[in-house]
Amino acid sequence: MLSILNLIRWKNLIMIALVQLLIKYALLEPFGVQTALDGVGISLLIFATICIAAGGNIINDIYDVETDLINKPNRVIIDKSISEKTAYNLFIILNLIGVGVGFYLSHRIGRAPFFSIFVIISMLLYVYATYLKRTLLVGNIIISILVGLSLVIVGIFELIPAMTPSNQHTQVIFLKIILDYALFAFSINVLREIAKDIEDIDGDYKAGMNTLPIAIGRERAKYVLTGLGFFPLIAIIFYVVSDLYKQPIAVGYFLLFIIGPLIYTSIKTFDASTKKEMHHISTMYKWVMLFGMLSLLLYKYVILG
Repeated sequence: MLSILNLIRWKNLIMIALVQLLIKYALLEPFGVQTALDGVGISLLIFATICIAAGGNIINDIYDVETDLINKPNRVIIDKSISEKTAYNLFIILNLIGVGVGFYLSHRIGRAPFFSIFVIISMLLYVYATYLKRTLLVGNIIISILVGLSLVIVGIFELIPAMTPSNQHTQVIFLKIILDYALFAFSINVLREIAKDIEDIDGDYKAGMNTLPIAIGRERAKYVLTGLGFFPLIAIIFYVVSDLYKQPIAVGYFLLFIIGPLIYTSIKTFDASTKKEMHHISTMYKWVMLFGMLSLLLYKYVILG
């Protein structure tokens, strides 16, 4: 059972569920925004998303055995704890459940075409694992778009079906807020994916992959990562200065848990020289993303302020 939990990356799945719950109960509900999903509905959306994401993690591991044996030999699960056939069957089952629940939920809210979102996500995760991951930057961008989409999908299912001419302005405002958070998640995940590529350069090279550090070299990739890190950093500083300056608690939160760690990570990236240091940088980006999502808890005070 523990092997299956590790195979589906249970910690990442909990983070997805947490963020989707925060969007509903920390961002939308406190302001009385018109939403389409009740408690059962949001639970079904989370369940469908997690099933498809878990399937994506499994298929990714199946196609990464060769590289993982070099990069992370102690963490290889396929063909050690779980057979490839069992893992593949689990991948199919999870996708069928996720897409099936998505189909039911889309009809439940009277928006049958929304079902296609689950199918597209499922297909992209498969294509990413089998092909796109090996292509220069394309895989990094696609998987980061899907991370952002795990936030956007809540706005699509909650706000759009409940939109009327009288509440359209409010619905659009909150949809834009969700899109801003999705953009943040996308940008931080791109940085994390590049950091992981630098960390895993040895195994990826032997597997014939064409990641950024393989294409331009480890050192140049580090400099690119450092440079790219300034874009979300500048955007967040601008947001804090323009929107949060009257909220000292919110300003303190962003400085301590997001801006500070981003500056620290950029400095560490520039000096990183070992696999262990790059793993630390990748982990830091994960923490930045988590604390960025947890800032949704402050939004009530930001807006009311």
